[in-house]
Amino acid sequence: MSNIDFETAVKQEEAYLRRVHPTPEDIPACMKLFDDFLSCNILGVQFKSLYRYGHMSVCGHKLDEFKFCMSIKGLHPEEKRDAWIRRRAEWWARRRLEKSSEDIWDFRTEPLKDYPPARTDNSRPSATIG
Repeated sequence: MSNIDFETAVKQEEAYLRRVHPTPEDIPACMKLFDDFLSCNILGVQFKSLYRYGHMSVCGHKLDEFKFCMSIKGLHPEEKRDAWIRRRAEWWARRRLEKSSEDIWDFRTEPLKDYPPARTDNSRPSATIG
């Protein structure tokens, strides 16, 4: 778990997203988001999710992204970009700060000592020809 607060994480994510999406044309169009939603619901994707995870793919968040895009469609392009970046930054900040299945792993900063163990001559398998 990170030691930073939510607003700091949002600001970090916003700074990153502003570099990745420098102009209003760089954010996804509403039709792209609608296509993502439809693609999530196709039979192949649903079967893959059922096979891998034991449940159907959940596509509600993709529909929410499309609806949000439609709700800001009337804004000036720069305001639209700012609203989209803020929403994405909050989403990424929540992902970074909330519990995850990855929380059980500690990031290793240096290799384990004496690993892998040193091999001795008698530990090598003998080659038999037969």
